[in-house]
Amino acid sequence: MTRLAPPSQTEHRSWRQQVTDVIGSVEAESATYNQVTPPGRALRKVAIVLITATLGLTFVSFLRGNPAWLLTLLRGIGLDSVAAVAGEAFLGEGNVEFNRLVMFVAVITVGFIVMPVLSITLILREPLREYGVRIQGTIGSWRPYALLAAVSLPFLVLASFNGEFQARYPMYDMAPGEPWWPYLWAWWLLYALQFVAVEFFMRGFLVHGLKLRFGFAAVFVMVVPYTMIHFHKPMPEALAAIVGGVVLGYLSLKTRSIWWGVALHMAIAGSMDVLALAQTGLL
Repeated sequence: MTRLAPPSQTEHRSWRQQVTDVIGSVEAESATYNQVTPPGRALRKVAIVLITATLGLTFVSFLRGNPAWLLTLLRGIGLDSVAAVAGEAFLGEGNVEFNRLVMFVAVITVGFIVMPVLSITLILREPLREYGVRIQGTIGSWRPYALLAAVSLPFLVLASFNGEFQARYPMYDMAPGEPWWPYLWAWWLLYALQFVAVEFFMRGFLVHGLKLRFGFAAVFVMVVPYTMIHFHKPMPEALAAIVGGVVLGYLSLKTRSIWWGVALHMAIAGSMDVLALAQTGLL
């Protein structure tokens, strides 16, 4: 019977450098913070981050696909003419679906970027660069993200044969014979903004906002809402979000930046859309 060879010293060293040392550094930083920070102050920050996150998630969940609230708001503040134009855009003739997707991304941008930024700058009074938005020193961190993209591609190809996948993507539902320009290309630009919002909210605001109090466990706190925002998607995608959330959270802590995670998300989403278009004959 053939026995597997034990891990080599090189493999042990690589695992320690890539995983153990990163987690240890985060845990050490958290331990120091909890030793020197008054409990009330630490609790205040956790409460602000989690309440802001809860409000953002609630805002996005209830308002992103429902234009009625916007029309009611506009009429309530006396902008009846604007409400009429918005009503025609969202409920009338023309490209109603694209207009609703614009609203979808606008709501996500407010809930996942604007609300956390206001919380960080006005309530916590901390620099945004501490929440994963720095670029300096992160250019050379692309390799693990490229590996993740390469590993994901075969699974995306397999998933593209599934009818549920084809019905879901692309989110902008093209009519037979409809050209890609302007609406599909415009949607892809908006789609990219959505991933900036999601990565900033999950891997920036939540992970970096909670890491000092909870250490690496902040990643697992983040994974709960991150998985839940995938509940309306195919189940395999929601399950993959658990693994992806942990890995991207770890990488955000390692690089202290969200931007390669944004790029990875864009690459995977773009591949999913192109594969779905190919399978349905719209490519």
